[in-house]
Amino acid sequence: MTGAPASAAGGTGRPAPGGKLGAAAVNQASLWNIANLLTMVRLLLVPGFVVLMLMDGGHDPVWRAWAWAAFAIAMITDVFDGHLARTYNLVTDFGKIADPIADKAIMAAGLICLSGLGDLPWWVTGVILFRELGITLMRFWVIRHGVIPASRGGKLKTLAQGTAVGMYVLVLTGPLATLRWWVMAVAVALTVVTGLDYVRQAVMLRRKGLAAERSAARDRAESSR
Repeated sequence: MTGAPASAAGGTGRPAPGGKLGAAAVNQASLWNIANLLTMVRLLLVPGFVVLMLMDGGHDPVWRAWAWAAFAIAMITDVFDGHLARTYNLVTDFGKIADPIADKAIMAAGLICLSGLGDLPWWVTGVILFRELGITLMRFWVIRHGVIPASRGGKLKTLAQGTAVGMYVLVLTGPLATLRWWVMAVAVALTVVTGLDYVRQAVMLRRKGLAAERSAARDRAESSR
């Protein structure tokens, strides 16, 4: 038994012709897998994180600690949802769209809140957000020619950004406050370097794609003579 009412199959209790209903049901159910649920949790954490960051003027150590917890959970789910989706074949169109949006939303929220509160220079936030937005637009620019895989540098960049922002969210003093400055400096450097490398790879990929298209067009023209 499937637990579905007979009316779902046209009131006859039999499967819809061609199994279209069954396929639709499976596709719909696949949206609610664990990877997508973690992505949705991360999206929901963004407004909660902002509220916690701004409570009592934004500088209360206790509220900032709660904000850090929300940010840390978001970063952890970022690691696991992609891994689960690839390992257990849970990749969906929703996940492909929502996962990068959730990643950038929580990072942007953290950077903007920190700069708005005066804890982080606006130029740092500007550099990181400009890079992330630029790379996203570049992905659309070269998408028909191929996909550039995530590099080790990109993964280190994400780790450095998450660690640095997390340290700035906490109210730290003394050596830890100095350490977080250096961690952020590393994050900014990796952001710039990996961004430039991505641009290089995107330009090369587009050139190869255009060359392949021109070659294919010449072959078709010659074969039609």
